[in-house]
Amino acid sequence: MNNNTSLIWNAVLTLAVVVLYFLHFSGGKSSSLTGSDSTGVNGRRIVYVQVDSLLKNYDFFEDTRKELESKRYQLENELSNRGRSLENEIQFFQQRAQTMTLDQARSTEAQLGKKQQELIAYRDRSAQTLAQEEADKNAELYDMIYQYIEKYNKDNEYEYVLGYSKGGGILFADSSLNVTQKMIEGLNKEYQAKKPNEAKKDSTAKK
Repeated sequence: MNNNTSLIWNAVLTLAVVVLYFLHFSGGKSSSLTGSDSTGVNGRRIVYVQVDSLLKNYDFFEDTRKELESKRYQLENELSNRGRSLENEIQFFQQRAQTMTLDQARSTEAQLGKKQQELIAYRDRSAQTLAQEEADKNAELYDMIYQYIEKYNKDNEYEYVLGYSKGGGILFADSSLNVTQKMIEGLNKEYQAKKPNEAKKDSTAKK
């Protein structure tokens, strides 16, 4: 429940897998292409995407992060309130215990124990549900980026689309091979087009 940045780290790891994949076409294609965004390396067409920058500027990722953080915050508040309520009941019981009969005390203690177990079970179920939703969002992020790169590559026919991040496996990348901004613009355009009409209206109203 305290891991407020788990989506970010999971997405970074997921995206590292996404953008490191390669699309290899027949050898005769690359030599016949014109208007390339990339620089040929021994006849190969290669570009790269800056992973951190893509995540930072991809609207879907930012919206998802905020949504999950909000749900996590709401759950933490709910659990905190229910926990305090139960704690108050326990304290009240302790104060009255000496005035109760043995059967009354045992019955009340059993009820409080049951409430405590139910709260723990609810906490665990809610945490699992939130974790699954986070995993689903990461999978959706993977699919959206993968599908867009695949679509983007139909026009450009790159042989390799690499993921570049500080501390990653690529130690240097020529800036002329950087297509990050084009990827960001294309992904955001597609994402905004897919958002529900109500979400679009809310976004417009905020502006």
